[in-house]
Amino acid sequence: MRAVLMAGGSGTRLRPLTCDLPKPMVPVLNRPIAEHIVNLLKHNGIKEIIATLHYLPDVFRDYFQEGKDFDVIMKYSIEEDQPLGTAGCVKKVEQMLDRTFVVISGDSITDFNLQAAIAFHREKGAKATLILTKVPNPIEFGVVITDSEGRIQRFLEKPSTSEIFSDTVNTGIYILEPEVLEYLPPEVEADFSQDLFPLLLDRGEPLYGYIADGYWCDVGHLEAYRDAHYDGLSGAVKLNFPSVERKQGIWIGENTYIDSTAVLESPCLIGNNCRIGARAKIRSGTIIGDNVTIGDDAELNRPIIWNGVIVGEEASLSACVIARGTRIDRRSHILEGAVIGQLCNIGEEAQINTGVRVWPSKRIESGAILNINLIWGNIAHRNLFGQRGVTGLANIDITPEFAVKLGAAYGSILKSGSCVVVSRDQRSVSRMVSRSLIAGLMSVGIDIQNLESTAIPISRTMTPKLKVAGGVHVRLHPDRHDYIMIEFFDTNGINISKAKEKKIEGAYFKEDLRRVQAMDIGDMSYPSQVVDTYCKTFETQLNVEAIRNSNTKIVIDYVYSVSGAILPQLLAGFGCDAVVLNASLRQRAISTAERENLLFQLGHVVEALKANFGVQVSANGELLMLVDESGIQIRGEELTALMVNTILTAYPRGTVVVPINTSSAVEQIARRHDGKVIRTKANPTAIMEATQSNYNVVLGGSGDMGFIFPQLHPGFDAMFTIAKLIEMLTIQERSLTQVRSELPLVCHKYHSLRCPGKIKGSLMRYLVETESPEKLELIDGVKIVENHTDNWVLILPDAGEPLIHIYANSDNREWAESHLQIYRNKVQEFIIKQQIV
Repeated sequence: MRAVLMAGGSGTRLRPLTCDLPKPMVPVLNRPIAEHIVNLLKHNGIKEIIATLHYLPDVFRDYFQEGKDFDVIMKYSIEEDQPLGTAGCVKKVEQMLDRTFVVISGDSITDFNLQAAIAFHREKGAKATLILTKVPNPIEFGVVITDSEGRIQRFLEKPSTSEIFSDTVNTGIYILEPEVLEYLPPEVEADFSQDLFPLLLDRGEPLYGYIADGYWCDVGHLEAYRDAHYDGLSGAVKLNFPSVERKQGIWIGENTYIDSTAVLESPCLIGNNCRIGARAKIRSGTIIGDNVTIGDDAELNRPIIWNGVIVGEEASLSACVIARGTRIDRRSHILEGAVIGQLCNIGEEAQINTGVRVWPSKRIESGAILNINLIWGNIAHRNLFGQRGVTGLANIDITPEFAVKLGAAYGSILKSGSCVVVSRDQRSVSRMVSRSLIAGLMSVGIDIQNLESTAIPISRTMTPKLKVAGGVHVRLHPDRHDYIMIEFFDTNGINISKAKEKKIEGAYFKEDLRRVQAMDIGDMSYPSQVVDTYCKTFETQLNVEAIRNSNTKIVIDYVYSVSGAILPQLLAGFGCDAVVLNASLRQRAISTAERENLLFQLGHVVEALKANFGVQVSANGELLMLVDESGIQIRGEELTALMVNTILTAYPRGTVVVPINTSSAVEQIARRHDGKVIRTKANPTAIMEATQSNYNVVLGGSGDMGFIFPQLHPGFDAMFTIAKLIEMLTIQERSLTQVRSELPLVCHKYHSLRCPGKIKGSLMRYLVETESPEKLELIDGVKIVENHTDNWVLILPDAGEPLIHIYANSDNREWAESHLQIYRNKVQEFIIKQQIV
């Protein structure tokens, strides 16, 4: 049997260790990762290996050559121009694969029994078998769901927290029949998980998952890299050691001198030709490569030290990684989690603090204390994007220097000379951050259309009209005091996709930032008639005559949070009387309690003025809550149902888009009007995309997110919602109280439980496995639906917080309350059990 070893990776998340070394050649226990994989294949009787290479191929080829020294036959395929993807690179060697073969990734450590997996593959008559394993936190991996026979039912590539349906993940090890490659075109980039396997699933080919026992670690980031070493030393994974076990748990290579006064604790590994000085302390968990010198009185507490490193006298190293050829002078301190690239020089008494990364060939002066990464700039975060854009504490997480680099990273994924819209709210901190973003964008050759301070619906409207490549909006977070939110739009004004977010993160963390010459620095202009353009677009989507004849009086509370409060002028032009409250902006966000108090006051004002209704607008023009003519608040699920009822009355047989956790009242209303309901993931981007990509959508969103009218623009717009509501109530000759009286009576209960992130995946898998498959909906979280009824329970992991949200929905209050309690207990018991284990 042959194996294809995919060894082309550059290991960007292992920087600075992989700047001049392909990821499969990074050492684990003093041997390259790829050598451990070759040993695994050989142990399972597979000696013909085809290695596919792209990044620095000569390093790999020079090490393994023809494979004779490793008792295997090694052949090579090099992707010259661009990487072809996991499946594309295997397609390239198709002519060498004439029988069942194994594909294995070059960046994982495992001791799986491949022969058992191959036997399973043959027993099932599979065309493709994926070797799977269970992990506590599957967010970084491809989740795979199988039936009781092991046949694959569904794939989910690198899910968000709320999409986790299982903790059974794809390890990147496959057993394949040659004919599956016929589905792939030659010399075209293709991925197994995203392209080939979903295609095989659609075509009904026998596709199976084999859940393997044993150890597996995807060495995808520095924490996993350290874990693989410690697991190898402890025996958690069965690996071949390059040194001899001299004492229990102490492996020492050939021609290594250790002073008699040195202290060695097990387990530890010391390579060949090393020198360990007097009174040096080698603590448990330490790994030392070949040709390493450790000075007198040095203390090593679990560092990973590569070949050729020199550690001076009295130096202290704690749980760090030191790459090849680095010199650490005496009395230096390298603290936990730090990573020092190859050929660095750390001066005397220097200190590299916790988690700091130093790129190769850097010099740290004597006595220096390094608190930030030494690359070309510093790195503040591991992941930039959350559920909605980039958020963080104003002027602490989101600083001017951070924003400059973020802007440069965003601009670097766009073509030089592209143009983007930049806008913000009126807060001074938002102005500071937006100016820094603009500087970063211009530095990489991006032109700016600066809308300055304006409501976010106006920004979304202008983005496609200005025909730009995208947009950025900066504002104070609507819910979190002292937090800044930075949102990125695509060319249509929709929040950018997860794939594009990953590209920005990649450019940011890899320092892969374009630099242009002075003459190519971006220009900045200020578009004219922005508000007029929005207003004209606004008017084209309304029955203006109906509004003019309505004699409507409304009260608008802006809660000190909306830039460019243009709605009163618009409504005044339509003959409406709009009374405005709290329109000036404060320099801080108001608390939830203050907002509730203002909403209560709004009800009194509406009653006193005998207005048709009141509305509280927030989130820089996106969100709203209503108060009817009696001063009664309309919000959340009731607001969603009211808007759906009003819009479908005006547009029967229309389609509405709502998040998965919305109550079944929307379906009941849709049935009255021959309408259609589309449910999406419970995040704003999913709602925006669905409203644009589906036919005949007349409304999208919810009371908690805001409402989208896709004919206007793709974002949430509280201002247009108000005007449209006036129009519809006028034409339908109804008040909010009358509309409310027509809404279905649905019991929609909700509860949240704390749940550690590492348990979320196993919880979702447990729910999928213990519920009847015919009752499951897996759009977002796990939804259990009673057949032909509106009774359902949704268990939805929170995308950002360590929480699980449980929703119960029914026309019957007793059913909703009892099932909410049942699933609360079920989820709580599982969480407690996992924490005990």
